[in-house]
Amino acid sequence: MTVGHATGNGSTDATELTELIDRALAEREARDGFNKKNKITIVAWDGHLDRIWPTLILSTTAAASGMEVSVFFTFWGLFALVKPEKRMTGKEWMTKALSVLNPGAMKRAKLSRYNFAGMGPWMLGKVAEDYKTPHPTELLEMARDMGVRLIPCQMTMDLMGVKEEDLIDGLEEPIGAATALLEMKESSIQLFI
Repeated sequence: MTVGHATGNGSTDATELTELIDRALAEREARDGFNKKNKITIVAWDGHLDRIWPTLILSTTAAASGMEVSVFFTFWGLFALVKPEKRMTGKEWMTKALSVLNPGAMKRAKLSRYNFAGMGPWMLGKVAEDYKTPHPTELLEMARDMGVRLIPCQMTMDLMGVKEEDLIDGLEEPIGAATALLEMKESSIQLFI
């Protein structure tokens, strides 16, 4: 297609140029996914306190701003959803040992750095309390109340021997990786934390 005809003063036909730009923008939107839902999907793969905390801050903030929110908890992130009273999960000695080394429930979560034999999480919690920042246990409750979809990974549950009764109430049905990818595909924002 010819973009336009040069006129005596060097300008191009504005109508044809506008049509060309509009068509290019429509093609880019279709290709780049600008027509995706007002949705965020977060993959929570790490159960450390300093990873789960921002996951829940982002998910509750997104829900408060009117976004549809899904958080897919996989591998070590799944253990943040284990009931606080459940100390050990697993089917055989190796998965049981892994659950002891990676304690479930957010109240027992360690920091990824500077754990200081348990002093690090306490110090971070004290600072958060002083700044009136909700603890992840509170944020998880808020997320459920706000309609955030908290989704456990079925494959991780199978792999680690975690049963549905080991997990807190109010979660979505467990899904696999293919369904999680579909969640991400329709989201305008995808995060891996």
